[in-house]
Amino acid sequence: MPAFQYQHFREKFPLLATRVNNLPLVYFDNGATTQKPQAVLDSYQEYYQHSNANVHRASHAVSAKATLSYEQARLKVQHFIGAKHSEEIIWTKGSTESINLIAQSWGRSQLSAGDEIVLSQSEHHANIVPWQIVAEQTGALIKVLPLTASGKIEENQLSAIISSKTKVVSVAHISNVLGRINPLDAIIAAAKKVGAITVVDGAQAVAHQQLNVEQLGCDFYVFSAHKMYGPTGVGVLYGKKALLNKMPVYQGGGEMIKKVSFNATSYNQLPFKFEAGTPNIAGVVAFAAAINFLQQQNLKALAKYEQQLGQYCYQQLTLLKQVKFISEGIPDIPLLSFAVEGHHNHDIAMALDSYGIAVRSGHHCAMPLMAYLHIDGCLRVSLAAYNTKAEVDYFIKSLQKIISDDAVIESAQADEVKAEQRKELSERITDNTGDNAANAPVAEMIDLFSRNKGWDNRHRQIMLLGKKLPRMDQNLRNEDTLISGCESLAWLSYQKQENEQFVFTADSDAKVIRGLLMIVLTAFNDKTAEQIHSFDLEGYFSELGLLQHLSPSRGNGLKAIVNKILTLTG
Repeated sequence: MPAFQYQHFREKFPLLATRVNNLPLVYFDNGATTQKPQAVLDSYQEYYQHSNANVHRASHAVSAKATLSYEQARLKVQHFIGAKHSEEIIWTKGSTESINLIAQSWGRSQLSAGDEIVLSQSEHHANIVPWQIVAEQTGALIKVLPLTASGKIEENQLSAIISSKTKVVSVAHISNVLGRINPLDAIIAAAKKVGAITVVDGAQAVAHQQLNVEQLGCDFYVFSAHKMYGPTGVGVLYGKKALLNKMPVYQGGGEMIKKVSFNATSYNQLPFKFEAGTPNIAGVVAFAAAINFLQQQNLKALAKYEQQLGQYCYQQLTLLKQVKFISEGIPDIPLLSFAVEGHHNHDIAMALDSYGIAVRSGHHCAMPLMAYLHIDGCLRVSLAAYNTKAEVDYFIKSLQKIISDDAVIESAQADEVKAEQRKELSERITDNTGDNAANAPVAEMIDLFSRNKGWDNRHRQIMLLGKKLPRMDQNLRNEDTLISGCESLAWLSYQKQENEQFVFTADSDAKVIRGLLMIVLTAFNDKTAEQIHSFDLEGYFSELGLLQHLSPSRGNGLKAIVNKILTLTG
């Protein structure tokens, strides 16, 4: 078998040449979405430039061309996953919509009070919430399969959970957090034994494994194009033809109908009965290009390279004593979830971003799994075939530096420098009175950040501020003071003084959020409600030079902090 030429493969992905914070991008967030090769980008552009027309219903040449490409893509997916019939391939927006379709169409028509839906502890929210909704609608109950210490569904517990009451078993092929291949053969066999249908969430599997749904024997299999080098907004629902034919329609509109009158409507045949409205034609066509691109690779060599890269990253992480993996053993795909002792996962992720490294932190749309593992969240590094050993080495060195950077952040020398800066600024504003005096801390904060050029220095300054923010009393950290909409847990309380000025105290488990809280409280503390509501917050943040560097979730968290203060001060 020829070795996988990762460099040649990598060159096909234009975005990987991007620089972040003036550093080469290291993209380790492939479990969320993969980058797109030039062939996919070209296909998308080609469709809109030369084939843009609606499919199926028009009688002109451009529509015929678009329809041909669209339906050829369906055939491409059919053969790619080993389905028996092309009409078993239903286009959706993604795995999430595919599961919702199954739950609302099959579930609402087939489930009754007392029936049981079996899931597992490691499911993505997209494979939990749709079933909770249909359980509430039908009176069905949800049962949950436990996990082994390594993160796989516990095979020995299948017979204890899957019973004659079970009507559907819906599980992930591979967990998006644990990276373990679940024992699908045993799960599907156990479901068939009691007459239950099986739904497999393959979102994390299709980019790493070759798939044959006929051999697998599941009733439904779902996945998304964007996790396998294809475009966003395109997904696949594979379902056995006999089941799909019996299922009621999911949405109403154009394409899914045969005849409409105000007295009655008859519905189209498969697959169109589940594809209401104008679809994402360009995305579907570009998805076919992504499959073509993959099929041009040596997939066995590609998978072997990914496995070796994942093992290397795992081994290097084990050398860092502060790193603690959330499950035992090396994952089956290059997707590694871990925590760093003494550090909040959001702090680590934001610090890595300052080095140009993209990873994911948080609960990864798997809150029940986090609760099962008794953790609040974790870091996730997910690799693809375009990643390299050199990137892993850079990531490890950067992580080592971040872990030891507390010493830098807390250094007396750094504090002395900041103290000197504060003294200089204080001398410049000693003559200020009134609002100018009230805004002196704001001027000081702006001056502080103006002296810290570059995101890495400003990020370090945020972390320093986070360490200086006084911690709130545990009794004040409750539901009343919780800041809704913040990515990390954060709390805020206040007192109104006799002079009508407000004094706020705040806290968070993440140092980066505490730093942002310090910045916000600098703007609002010791001000009246009128001063708070008239304060030019947008100008303040702009002068600090922060917003363009914050992720959308942290930007939203910053807005949530501000909104809570504005609400409290009415």
